[in-house]
Amino acid sequence: MSAERPPSGRALSGAPSLYLRRQADNLGRYLLEQSLQALLGWVPTLLGIGLRAIGYRLMMRMEGLAAIESGVRLRFANHIRLGAGAYLDQGTYVHACPGGVTIGAGSLVMHGAVLHVYNFRGLPHAGIEIGRDSLLGEYTVVRGQGGVVIGDRVYTSPMVQIMAVNHVFDDPQRPFVEQGITAEGIVIEDDVWIGSGAVITDGVRIGQGAVIAAGAVVTSDVPAHTLVGGVPARVIRLMDGSRGAGSRAVFY
Repeated sequence: MSAERPPSGRALSGAPSLYLRRQADNLGRYLLEQSLQALLGWVPTLLGIGLRAIGYRLMMRMEGLAAIESGVRLRFANHIRLGAGAYLDQGTYVHACPGGVTIGAGSLVMHGAVLHVYNFRGLPHAGIEIGRDSLLGEYTVVRGQGGVVIGDRVYTSPMVQIMAVNHVFDDPQRPFVEQGITAEGIVIEDDVWIGSGAVITDGVRIGQGAVIAAGAVVTSDVPAHTLVGGVPARVIRLMDGSRGAGSRAVFY
């Protein structure tokens, strides 16, 4: 937890140095990354994918061939690592300051998804790591201040939120922005499916083979090979066919 008070909006205005610190490691990196994206980031079709597969190696780590569509926004690109066959769809946004974002081989990040480390408080475990052959659905948001680890073959449906950060608000005499945050981290083990609109909150671990129902809000650990749903989420049934109390049909 950090009790650091963020600077006031008045102090932030007209501060280009602050802007640069939140875009790249230094001015040289900023100019390199912005220039490459301005030159190559808009080029459509396979031609653009091919040009970015070659040119973007100057600013980020790629293992083998990775596909980046046009209109993808990258910040702190030298902290981004793409495995062979990884895919970033149009409109995705990856901001890796500076804890890093790793997207494993064969994993797909679909249109409008946001992967944001947002580590401006110097949190020690900040970062996002995605394993092999996983898929983040359209408009999924992953905030990695406390660290997010997503395993292999994890699928999220559209508009899932995975939020490894939370504000402290226990003291009614102080604004919540002065009370700091918690950033415990989130772990999602292999072979998990997360339904549309689900929210995974900070400090949660989801066990292997679990299924999260659409619209669920997960506030505590999920055992392996269980289906959970509701607000807050609870066990609906085990994958061996037994059912929890009050079970009902779940739609995804």
